[in-house]
Amino acid sequence: MDTYAVIGNPVTHSKSPFIHTRFAQQTGRIMRYIALSAPLDGFEQTVLDFRKEGGKGMNITVPFKFEAYALASRLTDRASAARAVNTFRFEEAGEILGDNTDGIGLVRDIEINLNFPLEGKQILLMGAGGAASGVILPLLQQHPGLLAIANRNPDKAVLLQQQFTGYGDIVAGHYQDFTGQHFDLIINATSASLHNALPPVPADLLHGTALAYDMLYSSRLTPFLEFAKAQGVTHLADGAGMLVEQAAESFSLWHGIHPETQPVIRQLRDELHCHAP
Repeated sequence: MDTYAVIGNPVTHSKSPFIHTRFAQQTGRIMRYIALSAPLDGFEQTVLDFRKEGGKGMNITVPFKFEAYALASRLTDRASAARAVNTFRFEEAGEILGDNTDGIGLVRDIEINLNFPLEGKQILLMGAGGAASGVILPLLQQHPGLLAIANRNPDKAVLLQQQFTGYGDIVAGHYQDFTGQHFDLIINATSASLHNALPPVPADLLHGTALAYDMLYSSRLTPFLEFAKAQGVTHLADGAGMLVEQAAESFSLWHGIHPETQPVIRQLRDELHCHAP
């Protein structure tokens, strides 16, 4: 039986095994999918051990997406642009194909599941780490009116701006640099929600915003979505749909078939609510 895994630290909370098991049931694939916790200083060894034991592919979550980029021997175009990898496919002759499915997962969730076209929109992306870098190119490929990157450390945001400047209209800075501007869509790609915290987003940035999106998924509103709701934003979404959509893209890379995502998104939401504290 082919074995796949999600690797991270921590990783016990991951819903990827739940999602991929349902994709396998839906498509008739016989496979096993597990969660692997890697030591912070032992990512590469954990990956190589898993492959040696017959593993066929992996999903990579925090904090290893940049290390995964460095470990891959071959990259897809979108992983190369992001300089971050969230999916491995182990190939013949020892090659490791690195891909990044985060961006296409985000775009599909927003445009298809939430019916929110991105073309011409003013978008603010909060954060400048691996989560942000993985979604910038797919967002720019939808031809927004503007993509702004805000980060607590503006130098990191500027580095991302320089990395992607040839792909579209993109600006970067500290949160305060965008005070008074209007954004149709604000995406939280920071890790703040993992710590039940709020990014330092000025309240006036949310005035008139049509959609607030948190890439973290939860059984309840995240602090950012609670804040957005208090500022009058009526359309709120977490990252459960993105998680399923990016997983479907990984599944397609491994198996050559794209599963249906809508039923699995519903099943995941039911699962999250069943285990809500």
